Amino acid sequence: MRHTERHRSEHIGWLRAAVLGANDGLISTSSLVVGVAASGASRAAILIAGVAGVVAGAMSMAAGEYVSVSSQADTEQADLARERRELATEPRAEHTELANIYVQRGLTPALARQVADQLMAKDALAAHARDELGLSEISAARPLQAAVASALSFAVGAVWPVIIALVVPQGWLSTLVTVTALVLLAVLGAVAARVGGATLWRGALRVTCWGALAMAASALAGRLFGAAL
Repeated sequence: MRHTERHRSEHIGWLRAAVLGANDGLISTSSLVVGVAASGASRAAILIAGVAGVVAGAMSMAAGEYVSVSSQADTEQADLARERRELATEPRAEHTELANIYVQRGLTPALARQVADQLMAKDALAAHARDELGLSEISAARPLQAAVASALSFAVGAVWPVIIALVVPQGWLSTLVTVTALVLLAVLGAVAARVGGATLWRGALRVTCWGALAMAASALAGRLFGAAL
């Protein structure tokens, strides 16, 4: 039977963007809804603020991730272009450099030179990209994938406080939004920890603590400024 393995690092590109987007959507929109509700605003004003937060946040996350990951991709391409030039102009120096990397990893000098010979004969640029620069297909930057994952996950996280604001009595709105957000944050943190191979309770605890702090600060700001106005 063919032996196959699946590693968690294969998911790192989209997982990072999706978790960040969902956390941000849930925390920021819940905090916005709680803050506006604490100011004494009407249900209509709360809903307008919530919907605007969903749309603006999703677009902001998409743009931010696209620009950030595009910068990473540009850096990777610049490094690859430099390696390509050096392989064309200084192949012996590049061969020695690659062999020295394998020596540092534990191979004998003779074996390291043989490994460098064979890998560079097959695909010199790929060998240097992987072993000198630390670049691989798994870790390659994908700007569009990151942008779409961030926008969609933000919207999925952000829609829950808006739904609650739409259907529950206004007197219970802040309490239910807060409790629901904390429960969902705990679940999201645990799921992200499970997929990433970390401890479940630690992943849940760290995201719920920051979410609670954000909503508390927003509620305080809403009360203070609402009373002042």
